[in-house]
Amino acid sequence: MENEAMNASAWDEFQQLLACEGDWLAELEPLALPLDERVAAGYAERNLSALGMLDVLDERSADVSDEDSPLVQDLARMDAKLTALIHIINRVLIPDALTRPHHALRFNALGVLLPPELAPAGEGALLRIRLDGCPSFPLELPVRVERRFPDGRVFATFENHSEHLSEGLERMVFRHHRRRVAVTRQGHVPTA
Repeated sequence: MENEAMNASAWDEFQQLLACEGDWLAELEPLALPLDERVAAGYAERNLSALGMLDVLDERSADVSDEDSPLVQDLARMDAKLTALIHIINRVLIPDALTRPHHALRFNALGVLLPPELAPAGEGALLRIRLDGCPSFPLELPVRVERRFPDGRVFATFENHSEHLSEGLERMVFRHHRRRVAVTRQGHVPTA
């Protein structure tokens, strides 16, 4: 009974938080829980690196100004070249990324709502989300199943992540939400 109450409160808290929603290039593989401390630290370090890279890429795209000076134009050209180079490297490292299925996910710093096709068989799994900005550096998030729904969806909380990782995920969710609002205001259909 206590476990059900904890699951319900985690689900309620998840629903109250801002979340990324959309179609994401995601995979799931079984993972035995609890995690060894070194394994958990490795996942946390790689996730912080991926989120840091995403922060840098978002900062670069936000720093573009409306000035017409030659320096600003040169910086914009260099930015475009770097973006193209990043896409080329991602294609080399993840050649089948365009053919892999995307899944409708809703996630935030607390956990994730998984669609039936990604529902783990056991209680633990590793969720790998490849972000559009840097698909060669996926988020690798150990998850624990908290609730299974009759329609096949599964709510899972993130396991063993630090305050820094939570803050990084919160920033990512906020930027994603802000981007979707801006695109909606412009009258375009947003993508994940």
